[in-house]
Amino acid sequence: MSKLLSLTRAARLVGVNRVVLQKKIQSGELDAHDGMVDVDDLLACYPDAEIEDTVEIQRISRIKEQAFGKRIFERALPDAEVLAARVTELSKTLDRSQAMLENLKNLLNRLLKKLDETQCDAASQQAVSDLRLWIRHEAESAMEPGLSNLLAIKDNMLRVMAAHVTVQPSGHDFLLEGQDTLLEAAMSAGIPLNYGCSGGNCGLCKARVISGQVKKTRHHDYVLTEAEKSQGCILLCSNTAVSDVTLEATVAGSVQDIPYQQIDATVKSVEPLAADILLLHLQTPRTQRLRFLAGQSVTLRVGQAYSAELPIASCPCDDRNVLFHVRLQSGNLFSDYVFDRLKARESVEIEGPQGEFILHERSPRALYFFAFDDGFAPIKSVIEHAMSLNAEFIRLHWIASSRENIYMPNVVRAWADALDNFHHAEHVAGFDLRAMTANREERLMKQLCGIAENDAELLEGDVYLAGPQAAVRVAEQFFQDLGLPRTRVSISLMT
Repeated sequence: MSKLLSLTRAARLVGVNRVVLQKKIQSGELDAHDGMVDVDDLLACYPDAEIEDTVEIQRISRIKEQAFGKRIFERALPDAEVLAARVTELSKTLDRSQAMLENLKNLLNRLLKKLDETQCDAASQQAVSDLRLWIRHEAESAMEPGLSNLLAIKDNMLRVMAAHVTVQPSGHDFLLEGQDTLLEAAMSAGIPLNYGCSGGNCGLCKARVISGQVKKTRHHDYVLTEAEKSQGCILLCSNTAVSDVTLEATVAGSVQDIPYQQIDATVKSVEPLAADILLLHLQTPRTQRLRFLAGQSVTLRVGQAYSAELPIASCPCDDRNVLFHVRLQSGNLFSDYVFDRLKARESVEIEGPQGEFILHERSPRALYFFAFDDGFAPIKSVIEHAMSLNAEFIRLHWIASSRENIYMPNVVRAWADALDNFHHAEHVAGFDLRAMTANREERLMKQLCGIAENDAELLEGDVYLAGPQAAVRVAEQFFQDLGLPRTRVSISLMT
């Protein structure tokens, strides 16, 4: 086991969140060396860390149980060839360690023999004799089979189950588990690598392997040149990691890095979430998936004439299945068409994405989300992205015009049951948040004031507001009046 561990691997081994380790480093409780932590320092900081594989068992259980989880239990193991390669690599490491140990034993024996043959005066002879006895005593103590290094055992198990992938020059890293490709694992970890079709046709996910071993698991039609192959270039959508890998790849750092796209998607289903809310599930072609950042919106066109800009209500980690919450608006041609006429397998045009309501990934602060009515749609997307990044603290306040406007309570409760770092509260305004008056603004302000007074940490976090424009503007003004900087209040305005 290496003396230095990445934060991602160290966090998994001791069963804590990566952000927790970052805070311990910032506070001086844990030393860091170029983004790595020493094993001994880690054990000193977590002397009672779980040493059995219960953390891994619990993680797999959560994957099985979470409604929003993409993977299933049968995919928790890598395929047989990758598994064999990882075991072989560990066997080589063990063989090298045993050979080194044997060499050290031989060196020690030669040293003791040399001391036995040393000729010197009486005074020096006693010193040599004492040294010989000390070396024998220390060597016998060192050779005693002491306590097993359980953290090392667990790390070796993790190396068999998962490969650690580092992306340069951004410095992102993630664990690749099961039979995922490099691209799938990165997306599941919330890392927006550059890609296009996800099917091996466009070549946009091309990256260079700096170190480590990869394995091609899927055919791709895109042809890499001989020069690219010699430089270690691969397609991320068609390869998995056999060993720990370092890649040179492009990561989207802002909305400007996401290309504008036009895609003809197919309606997979249209299902009611509430009396006036429909869940529209669109599926893109396998060769043309929608690339977006969590929280962004797109323009949808149906019936060749009716369009609307809607926030995406799903995570970028599943780029082919795109979800929307469509609200009934009497007299609105798009809304009327979706509610009355749109059927499964019908074509819907997607254009976009657009918008800057996205997660500030590098912020160390707690995340506070305020969803007003169907403003839960973009909030849901951003929260799922934050979960994939293992955000330390997430608090959701869903403020609705009426109890019926909290239309997906089971999803929120499932998050709360599955994750210790997620908390939520439901609030009923008692009036239409889209039809604000001076009196209603005052009532909403009082409700927000009550929330702030009951949470002393709120003003230390980042705030995300989404919903009807009138309600969001009131909330935005409320937090600015409390002194929260504009850079820490993100808004998504909906009609």
